[in-house]
Amino acid sequence: MGRSIQGLLALFLLLWVAGSAVAETPQGPDIEVFVQQGCPHCTQAKAFLAQLAQRSPELRIVIRDVSQQPAAMQRLQAIAQQHDGAVRVPTFLVRGQLVVGYSAEAATDRLILELLAASAPAAAAMDSLSCEAEQTNTCGDEAREAPRDYSLQLFGHTLSLQQLGLPLFTLTLGLLDGFNPCSMWVLLLMLSLLAPLNDRKRMFAVAGTFVAVQGIAYFLFLAAWLNLFLLLGLSRISEIVIAALALFAGAVNLKDFFALGRGLSLSIPQSAKPGIYQRMRRILQAKNLTAAILATIVLGVLVQLVELMCTSGFPALFTRILTQQELQGASYYGYLLLYDFAYMLDDLLILAVGVITLSQRRLQEKEGRMLKLLSGLVMVGLGVYLLIPG
Repeated sequence: MGRSIQGLLALFLLLWVAGSAVAETPQGPDIEVFVQQGCPHCTQAKAFLAQLAQRSPELRIVIRDVSQQPAAMQRLQAIAQQHDGAVRVPTFLVRGQLVVGYSAEAATDRLILELLAASAPAAAAMDSLSCEAEQTNTCGDEAREAPRDYSLQLFGHTLSLQQLGLPLFTLTLGLLDGFNPCSMWVLLLMLSLLAPLNDRKRMFAVAGTFVAVQGIAYFLFLAAWLNLFLLLGLSRISEIVIAALALFAGAVNLKDFFALGRGLSLSIPQSAKPGIYQRMRRILQAKNLTAAILATIVLGVLVQLVELMCTSGFPALFTRILTQQELQGASYYGYLLLYDFAYMLDDLLILAVGVITLSQRRLQEKEGRMLKLLSGLVMVGLGVYLLIPG
């Protein structure tokens, strides 16, 4: 009798421990999604999931990149084999239910929400809204949305992205951005103040440091715009916002051509110029070259901050166009460097000519107006183009 009671107690204890272990087993994610770099549907899917996570923070959402995680690819292959389907991305597991492909136009977002609410049946695969995962960048023609072709009207000639190719288009847009009266005014002023010293070595070191700081700061500015658009994804709303920004900046520059110094302007404000003059005088009065270079670095950073509104139009337009080309991560920054080089090319030429000739020339108002006109026309043209549905 005693042994029977002991056996029953042991069995009860075993069942209780097993039940507790099952109860404490953590549940899987509510949504598990498999994506891949270069897949436009994956970009849309991640943007939707980011919004969903903000609205419903209690949801457990796991995103696995099969191009970066070999284990994720193996799991996706196992899931596809289990459901007798192809290995495609994006693939969702929504509380055990399979969804392959994503498109807001096809209401995939609504389907996922219905699955979360347990009010929709198991979903079929939507191959036309997905990309093959086992080969890089292999979306079918019906799935991949071709990047838009952008064009510039320049001196009566139309220069299109498709015609020039992305590298040459990048150089062209960067060169146009470089004809910026804000940065030119500061550099020419610095060279004109340094020229009377008749010291080419000091002139090159100080002005060259200023140009280098401007280039580094502008690259970081471009990278900030790029990452903003990569975070937001490719949406019509962001395109309209950038178009509005371009139209605004272009209109103000055109106004400056006709009425420079009156009303709103994207030039360096008159209130900031005395401070720039004062810092330049400190650079000239520095006892040694090291102190002059350090003062120039500080000046370069401050000038770039003042120029942000003066230079925001082109970087926003270019990085928005760049994200639509669906490149790999390193390629984005390669094009940013190419654009930055083109942007700084005119400053480098001005620096070389100024140092060689010891020039004391400054930017004239008429020249500044012409630069404003060119910049304004290009920005307005691209802004209008962005507003035209692709």
